[in-house]
Amino acid sequence: MQRAPRPHDLLRVAPDAPPLADAPAWVAASIARAPFVVVRRAPRIGDAIAVGVRGMTRAERFGTWLEPRRISAMLTPEDLCAREPDAARRDLPAFALLRAVRAIIDGCGLDWGPAGSAGFELASAMPTITRDSDLDIVVRAPTPLPRETASSLFDALSRAAQQEGAHIDVQIETPDAAFSLAEFARASLRVMLRHTDGPRLVADPWAAA
Repeated sequence: MQRAPRPHDLLRVAPDAPPLADAPAWVAASIARAPFVVVRRAPRIGDAIAVGVRGMTRAERFGTWLEPRRISAMLTPEDLCAREPDAARRDLPAFALLRAVRAIIDGCGLDWGPAGSAGFELASAMPTITRDSDLDIVVRAPTPLPRETASSLFDALSRAAQQEGAHIDVQIETPDAAFSLAEFARASLRVMLRHTDGPRLVADPWAAA
């Protein structure tokens, strides 16, 4: 890997990696079906990276730590931005919305990509999205994003979501943390910043190191 994994990155578990310690029984089967885990926003333990394993249901979520030597590849949300799902699934609302928002977000000049269920399916080719799934998006903002720009982006994405019949959830990622576009687009002075060491209510997400 050329850089340290960031939250929402998908890591491919090496074929020869030993089973995860203290994992529920479903975890091994899940990794066998789709050998990807998602990087969590949590402190590292030594060199080990905080990751989450997805199962077949919402109740099947397992958080653990993975050593870098057990990783064979890394995919970022940006890597998945232009990928298309299987032809039989491309018209599901979340995937239709993903196509609809590409030009909108690209117009802001920001790096971005799908996360959550959409990102996992695009990375693993394992059917994950349902007709009722939200579309989760990660937008990178290494430098401050004007609230006016955020508000315009939120409005445009909301219109697209309404047209496609799907809900969209956009996380703005600073170099150190993340926050909701929906919160930042409002006139509120403070937003809930998700940081590695826990949530913080802040006025300037880029000033909170």
